[in-house]
Amino acid sequence: MESEQVRGSIDQGDVTRANSLARSVFSDIADKWSLLVVNVLGDRTLRFTELHRSIEGVSLKMLTQTLRRLERNGLVERTVHPVVPPQVDYRLTEAGRDLRDTVNGLCGWARRHLDVIEEARRLHG
Repeated sequence: MESEQVRGSIDQGDVTRANSLARSVFSDIADKWSLLVVNVLGDRTLRFTELHRSIEGVSLKMLTQTLRRLERNGLVERTVHPVVPPQVDYRLTEAGRDLRDTVNGLCGWARRHLDVIEEARRLHG
């Protein structure tokens, strides 16, 4: 009986820990730059400058911060090549590719409901 109580508290602790981690990850990736980086990288490996050129409006500083957050969360892999000047490549990890599938689903949802969203925004100014 005692082991069931301990087991129950461990499971609840795991759930609490997972929920806390999820909130933290969501706050790191649920912004327009992170989602755009994930979308632009896709299945490709891109150099920093290529990535910067591909994302209209992102500053160098914001792109650097975004890539660091994505790397810290295991979504982007950074490879530094030992050449002069240094060449740095970025690509999505397996977890990043899974996230991209989710992002693509959200983009599809937005396209499917664009008329409704635009109308609601127009009405609610």
